[in-house]
Amino acid sequence: MRAVVQRVSRARVLVDGRVTGEIGPGLVVLVAVGRDDSPATAAVMAEKVAHLRIFGDEQGKMNRSVLDAGGAVLAVSQFTLYGDARGQRRPSFLGAAPPEQGKAGYEEFVRALEALNIPVATGVFQAHMSVEIVNDGPVTILLDSEKVF
Repeated sequence: MRAVVQRVSRARVLVDGRVTGEIGPGLVVLVAVGRDDSPATAAVMAEKVAHLRIFGDEQGKMNRSVLDAGGAVLAVSQFTLYGDARGQRRPSFLGAAPPEQGKAGYEEFVRALEALNIPVATGVFQAHMSVEIVNDGPVTILLDSEKVF
């Protein structure tokens, strides 16, 4: 599983001009499910996101998690995080899970965040989405369950 985690002051997702998910301060997590991912992978990634200390404390140091800060998460499925463009101009997406598995892994990730008492808003799986993000910092972290980066 791969994720791009961005600290935001607000964000929202629109599908066909309709808002499907919206948050105030918190995290936008663009998430992709890999072919070898399991429900356990989604739970581990949700724990990592929930406890990632990228919010400022009283001294302004990044020492608080989204849980500590009382923020929300906007989770957006984005299989293109598995795009491999090494040595070519057109990316290959062979590392991404097929749609049925991808949807199940994405939904498991969302459920795992909700189980940690984090308010979660979402996009729409396999829809063409417009994602509006107001970065805070900016702070952007890359996560990979295989620890590739």
